[in-house]
Amino acid sequence: MSKEEDPPKWEAKSTAKLSKPTVEEVWPLVEDFCSFHKWLPTIDTCYKLEGSDGEPGLVRYCAATDGGGVVVRWCHEKLVAVDPIARCLSYEVLENNMGITGNYKSTMKVIPMDGEDDLHGCFIEWSFLADPVEGMSLQDMANYLELTLLGMAEKIEKAFEKVGQERPFDETDRSEACLQS
Repeated sequence: MSKEEDPPKWEAKSTAKLSKPTVEEVWPLVEDFCSFHKWLPTIDTCYKLEGSDGEPGLVRYCAATDGGGVVVRWCHEKLVAVDPIARCLSYEVLENNMGITGNYKSTMKVIPMDGEDDLHGCFIEWSFLADPVEGMSLQDMANYLELTLLGMAEKIEKAFEKVGQERPFDETDRSEACLQS
């Protein structure tokens, strides 16, 4: 009897450059696991379902609507690791209606520009390792990741342009973003 091999995992990584905000300014935005709707152009709502803010085990609900308030895509994602020193976090998709039926783990990192003085600019790196998704190609999924990350970087850059040197949110906004709806 021959053992059937598992299909190879899909893996992709995308990086976006932010010219003005520093690593220290961008990391709190990425680290705030329940505020992604503020920065990702493809998500309209994001809030905590269970767990403690900023701690592994936190589960969030993210959704996109059709513009009229009808949810068209949703997922539950679990924060599995946070490293504030390395400025990275990892999460996995638990439940969704997007066709992800197997394992999906994603990592986001905020990285200083090489050789720079770390006073201006940084990179956001977003990667995933996942089981193949039926009806989708690896290239489709990688393209979606890249477009979403580029949209996120653009929204963060614009937020910093609007407020100059001030932060694009205050602590009240951060805590409210993780409140359960």
